[in-house]
Amino acid sequence: MKINLISLASMLLLFACNGDQDKKMSSTIITKWQDDKKAGISLTYDDGTIHQFTVARPIMDSLDFKATFYIITGKIKGSAQGKFIGRPVAAIIEETATVPTDSNNFFERASAIGFTGSHSALAYHSDAGALFESGKITEAYAKIDEGYAKLRSGEIAVSAYQAQYSKTDTTTWEDYKSYADDGHEIASHTVTHPRLAVLDEVNMLYELQQSRQDIIKFLGEEYTFSAECPYGTENERVMEYAHGIYPALRNRMPESWLEELNRSSKIQPGSSEKEYVQWQRGPLTNITMETMKAWVDTCLAHDNIWLVLVFHGVDSIGWEPRTGAELKEYFSYMKAREDDLWVATFADITKYLRERNNVSVTNQWTDDHVKIQMVSSLDTSIYNIPLTLKTYIPDGWRDVEVKQGNLLLDKEVKKDDTGKYVLFNLAPGNTEIDIRVI
Repeated sequence: MKINLISLASMLLLFACNGDQDKKMSSTIITKWQDDKKAGISLTYDDGTIHQFTVARPIMDSLDFKATFYIITGKIKGSAQGKFIGRPVAAIIEETATVPTDSNNFFERASAIGFTGSHSALAYHSDAGALFESGKITEAYAKIDEGYAKLRSGEIAVSAYQAQYSKTDTTTWEDYKSYADDGHEIASHTVTHPRLAVLDEVNMLYELQQSRQDIIKFLGEEYTFSAECPYGTENERVMEYAHGIYPALRNRMPESWLEELNRSSKIQPGSSEKEYVQWQRGPLTNITMETMKAWVDTCLAHDNIWLVLVFHGVDSIGWEPRTGAELKEYFSYMKAREDDLWVATFADITKYLRERNNVSVTNQWTDDHVKIQMVSSLDTSIYNIPLTLKTYIPDGWRDVEVKQGNLLLDKEVKKDDTGKYVLFNLAPGNTEIDIRVI
């Protein structure tokens, strides 16, 4: 951590005072989680299916939980639609009759086949992508050849491209704006939900950049902080492009202080010695409620776990759905432990963790007050989530006020094994705080 803090031990030394008032120097730390909680949880949803908003969202709203929704922008009325950028598709189809698929043409062909108008052809794009990402390169080439052979023979009809989305997915940009205004994070899941690892450069960039541009147009740049590349890809080529467009990806978030355990990982998060562990879990249909609650309990047994839950379908709509009743039971279990859990959006927790690792804090102590200076090395127009500061004060100080300039901040005075302290939240920046005994 890049926190310039005077050691706690040295800041709490008692020194001579002629018998009038015990004086104790103070130290300030930034708590690991906002409001000095024990763990973080982010509720995230992929694909933007309708019941996420009509069933899951009202349950979360009733508990004052905010979630992150990764939406497919191309299916929303008013957005730019999916398209293939490149040579005429007919020319590519004709070429496949004499030139086998190989490393020279695979990305172009895998990009184009999904836009030949058929759901069957789109399946060849997806299947080839899955093979490619699992290291079965030769099989991926063969899968693309098979798909184009069916296109040439007429077994799969070539027609004008039509987006393959459910007619029940009717959420509008106006709806998304209202959800964002309520505190939920709306974020990109690309334009058409393709296998980005098998797209050529121009088509990959379109999927990533156009989705971002539509979110800016309808919601504002604030909602382009995080994104999720479809199928949870960790393909290095995709990550390089995507990290150049979005500050944070749920797929990968490389930081020296963060251990990343993806949804398929069998590693127990408590075994990591990193400062933070991002532990992703997928509450699929067959995962028991007992297991899901145990994930929460695991977080509370440690102090460094960020549980990122990845939901898809809700109440029969979408992949691997959970019922509304199950979500209500699960989220209520978290709510009952809210004193120790910080439930917040993926963006908010990401920002807090990065801010905490990129600020310096210094103290100046006198008889009746402590001046605290906090300076951030990040862009505070983006990294603006309040940090929780914990400042130890002399035991003789019955109560204090915390002021930023003339502004009086909310605070709590508490005590732990180390001593008495004051807890308050402060947005990062070049900021000076005065804590004065009253």
